[in-house]
Amino acid sequence: MRFIHLLVIGALVFAAAYVYRIKMESTSRTERVLRLNAEIREQRDAIAVLRAEWAKLDAPLRLQGLAERHLALKPLVAIQYDSLKNLPERPPNFAKPGTADPIGAMIETIDAAADSATVTGSVPAPEDQQ
Repeated sequence: MRFIHLLVIGALVFAAAYVYRIKMESTSRTERVLRLNAEIREQRDAIAVLRAEWAKLDAPLRLQGLAERHLALKPLVAIQYDSLKNLPERPPNFAKPGTADPIGAMIETIDAAADSATVTGSVPAPEDQQ
């Protein structure tokens, strides 16, 4: 009989410890959630402040005043535009159709040279390191 009593008391102590551990974990997680919610609220407030500041800085009247004060711009006149027939001719295409891109070939040559194990003198050759 005593053995059963000890076994039941041990099970009760184990159960109490287990329940206490679960309670402490849930309390710490609740505190963490509350901290995260407060941090989210702070970030949202910071975003709202930044948006308000951006709206103030991006106001059209403010930008117009800054442009008038700091830029020597003149209003557009309709005669500033020209017709398309007065545009210069398109420059000649030096690459013939169907041939490889000359600039691309130069880049590939440079990449191939950079990939090879060349010694520049600032780094000792692999044989000298041994």
